[in-house]
Amino acid sequence: MAEKKKNTVAVVTELAQPVADAQNVTLWDVRYEKEGDSWYLRIFLDKEGGVTINDCEAVSRKLSDLLDEADPIPQSYILEVSSPGVERDLVKPWHFARFIGSMITVRLIRPVEGVRDFAGRLTAFEDGQLTLLLEDDLEMTVTLKETAFVRLQDDFDMNGLQDD
Repeated sequence: MAEKKKNTVAVVTELAQPVADAQNVTLWDVRYEKEGDSWYLRIFLDKEGGVTINDCEAVSRKLSDLLDEADPIPQSYILEVSSPGVERDLVKPWHFARFIGSMITVRLIRPVEGVRDFAGRLTAFEDGQLTLLLEDDLEMTVTLKETAFVRLQDDFDMNGLQDD
């Protein structure tokens, strides 16, 4: 039986993981997306204390050379290396495990009683199901397949400053 060909994200992840490890950063996510007429290869990095521009540059330079050598992507693309940000998407099981107890926003594909967006504290994640504690101590469990996205909520303290 022929071996299944790996998709672009899987191939790039295999190339990027050792580069991220060597730079002491976590490879958070890899995305290959088309926007308009252009393709974007997006590498998201994380580390304790936050990712710096120098971290991104070091990974970008090394990974760019590896991508040129391996040539896993036939068409032209734009390589972007960055932090996933404070309101990062949670997509992998280890993302959820890391942020148990954190506030998240969940957008459902299909509304429940007319509502698609829910915010609460992530209390559990197991077998593709996440549980969040909503206001009034209501608990909600959904499968990842039911979600459009799950994001960490920004709880950055602006010392009393708020958007007006």
